[in-house]
Amino acid sequence: MEAVAPPPANPALEAPAGLPDSDFIPVGHPLFSRIRLATPADVPHIHKMIHQLAIFERLADHCIATESSLSSTLFNDLPFQSFTVFLLEVSSNPLPKISSPNFTPIERIIQLDLPVIDPEAELFKNGTNDVVVAGYIIFFRTYPTFLAKPGLYVQDLFVRECYRRKGMGKMLLSAVAAQAVKMGCGRVQWLVLDWNVNAIKFYEEMGANILTGCRICRLNGEALEAYRDAI
Repeated sequence: MEAVAPPPANPALEAPAGLPDSDFIPVGHPLFSRIRLATPADVPHIHKMIHQLAIFERLADHCIATESSLSSTLFNDLPFQSFTVFLLEVSSNPLPKISSPNFTPIERIIQLDLPVIDPEAELFKNGTNDVVVAGYIIFFRTYPTFLAKPGLYVQDLFVRECYRRKGMGKMLLSAVAAQAVKMGCGRVQWLVLDWNVNAIKFYEEMGANILTGCRICRLNGEALEAYRDAI
């Protein structure tokens, strides 16, 4: 599946640059948000969002991922060495502190004019408090030979519908871009469906170059299995 992003965000007030979130006194309807590394315990939520992404992209009949197949393949290596998932959590209250030796969670306070009505809050509830999973981004290492540097490829970028237009897609993609810089990568790359004009505009506003002179080539299913005994 290709990366998908929410439409461009409406202006939302976040903690001012240089001012710690702990010193920012929100007014109105604050939404406390956090990006953290996903763990195997998050697979049920990741699985549900993958299927929601497939429906959004009109590719539901191609999505055969299960919780079991995700659990057995997604977390076999250390973060940033192979497949990595950042999970976006939100709450109307300050988020409980967590420890993460491989990645320092990114926390932001987003100020909203109106509270978010989440019809699937119970389905995506994380833990015993009011923390809810709002989105995810999955990426992995590549090697762009023309650059002779490592790169990162974003496979999926997804924000649940009721949390779109609030800057959360930008938060997730920015987190991956920042990680790429820390890792000495030469680029971050992903795909976007040509009919998803909102996503294209969003990516362009983030500074991405939209390439048009190439096509995707893919071997899968029976076409791939035909090569089982080819060598």
